Amino acid sequence: MKPLVLIVEDEAPQAELLRYNLERDGFRTALAGDGEEALLLAEEEAPDLVILDWMLPLLSGIEVCRRLRRKAESAKLPIIMLTARGVESDRIRGLDSGADDYLVKPFSPNELLARVRAILRRSDVSMGSEVIQYGGISMDLGTHKVLRDGKSIHLGPTEFRLLRVLLERPGHVFSREQLLDRAWGRDIHLESRTVDVHIRRLRQALNQEGGADIIRTVRGFGYAIDTEKD
Repeated sequence: MKPLVLIVEDEAPQAELLRYNLERDGFRTALAGDGEEALLLAEEEAPDLVILDWMLPLLSGIEVCRRLRRKAESAKLPIIMLTARGVESDRIRGLDSGADDYLVKPFSPNELLARVRAILRRSDVSMGSEVIQYGGISMDLGTHKVLRDGKSIHLGPTEFRLLRVLLERPGHVFSREQLLDRAWGRDIHLESRTVDVHIRRLRQALNQEGGADIIRTVRGFGYAIDTEKD
C-alpha cells in the first residue's frame, strides 16, 4: 500500500503543487484547507505523514501539531511543517510544538520529497525492524509471519493487510470505507460488506486457540483493535 500524505495548506496553488509532486513520486494524498479540517482528516484518514503549513485559517499549524501530539493515536505521526517564517526562533518554536522537520518557503519540491522519504524510513525503523506488537500479537512485516502469544497464526493476504492497518493504530476506529481504502486500495471498488467477511475470517484466525477477541465492532461504523473493549 502506498503511504498516504495529508497536505494541510490553504493556498490552492501551493496545495496542488504539493499534491502533484507527491503523487508523481508514488504517494497517495489527502488535502485539508484549514486547521480544523486537518484534525478531522488526520482522524478519519489515518495518514502516514502530515505536511503542515504554519499559517492556516481557524487553527494555526502550531496548534494543529500540538493537538495531534496530545492524542495517543497521532502522537508519533510524522509531521513536516512549512512556513514563510525563517528566523531561528520560529524554527525552534515549530520543532518544539512537535514537528519532526521544518521547511521554509520557497523550497525545492525535490528537497521536500527527500525529507518525506527520509522521515518515513526512520518511522519504519522505529517500528522495531518492521515488527508490530500489540496485545500479545506480533506481526513481522518482512517475513509476513504473525504470532499470538507465541503461537503461529496463518492469515491470507487480505487478512494480513487488514490486521496491519488495525495494529498500526490500536484503539483507533476505522470505518469500513477507510479499511477498504487502506487494505485494498482506493482504485478498487468493492462493497463495504466485503470488509465484514474478511474481519470475520481474521477474528477466527486470531481466536483459533481460544484467545480473547480483541477486534472491537462499532455498530454502524467499523472496527478497531483494542485490548480494553467495552
